[in-house]
Amino acid sequence: MAKKDPPVSRIELLQGTLDLLILQTLAWGQRHGYGIAQMIRAGSRDVLQVDTGSLYPALHRLERQGAIAAEWDVSENSQRVRVYRLTAAGRKQLAAERSKWERTADAIAALLVRPAENES
Repeated sequence: MAKKDPPVSRIELLQGTLDLLILQTLAWGQRHGYGIAQMIRAGSRDVLQVDTGSLYPALHRLERQGAIAAEWDVSENSQRVRVYRLTAAGRKQLAAERSKWERTADAIAALLVRPAENES
């Protein structure tokens, strides 16, 4: 019998989802923070919008964890920007986050398809 993962808390779900979105965006290529936010917004057809108050703490957390690396660069309009890229550890974390997301999405879909049976 397969071991069940513990339930996901609200904070873990929200933080994990943002981490997943950032890591997936960087899997397509390196970007600066604003570019990451724009890619998430455009990729979700304007449904998901990540504000800077959530994005930059997540980027710093992922960088501390070694999932992403950053370096200073100069943007198209000659401004200094911090450019982020996915690391090998970040690719592994992305795979784990995707798996966790798929399990969560399957659980939600199961609830939407049919009501849970009474366990009494």
